[in-house]
Amino acid sequence: MDIGSTLPDATVARIRDSFARQGLMGLLGAELAQVKAGLVTIRLPFRPELTQQHGYFHAGGTASVADSAGGYAGFTLFPDDSSVLTVEFKLNLMNPAQGDHLEAVGRVIKPGRTLTICQLDVWGVTPDRRIHVATGLQTLICVQGRPA
Repeated sequence: MDIGSTLPDATVARIRDSFARQGLMGLLGAELAQVKAGLVTIRLPFRPELTQQHGYFHAGGTASVADSAGGYAGFTLFPDDSSVLTVEFKLNLMNPAQGDHLEAVGRVIKPGRTLTICQLDVWGVTPDRRIHVATGLQTLICVQGRPA
């Protein structure tokens, strides 16, 4: 399956159902915006409760949506009877995270039977601009026989 291609409805439903069970994403107010094969976008609307002392989105929130975007990007390619866990990720914060919302994009760059590698990118979005605020890499593990 090509990265970015359309998925079967059942796969999209499996991803959306799993995302809905994530307590942290609900607490943050994150929204699953796009689900394609190996490509997932999560939006995090701005709220003062999500900021650090200078009024920017907190790095913890930025990292959380990046991690989930990559995790679900990998999960789109995993078997139905499996689940996904992050093994590790590294995120470089390049610009202050500000905007009407953050847009975290996870994209599979190396799918695997056990380990999958994803590129993570986070953008600060306003009506007139999109600024790249973070980028990183993530390693996921496919846990066989344990549906999420």
